[in-house]
Amino acid sequence: MALSLILAGLWLAVACAVGLVRGPLPQPMAWGLIALGVPLLGFVTLIMGPVWGMIGLILGAVMLRRPIQRAGLWQGSPPHTPEIEARSGD
Repeated sequence: MALSLILAGLWLAVACAVGLVRGPLPQPMAWGLIALGVPLLGFVTLIMGPVWGMIGLILGAVMLRRPIQRAGLWQGSPPHTPEIEARSGD
């Protein structure tokens, strides 16, 4: 098995463990996982090809969905609130 897939599997196991941690600690850990995951994703794509790279990208996005959602909120997209939709219907 390729070293890149072994490292990606190790990253996936650590991401699962971070998901089990409660409290304020998971957010900095998630950003650390992102910082490690981006070059690792490039390494997987380089060694195994674009198909495995896309699989790795999808798995990484699934594992780190909350930081991705929060990044969308930081970009200015409005949060979903029923009150705003009720007022706009008038």
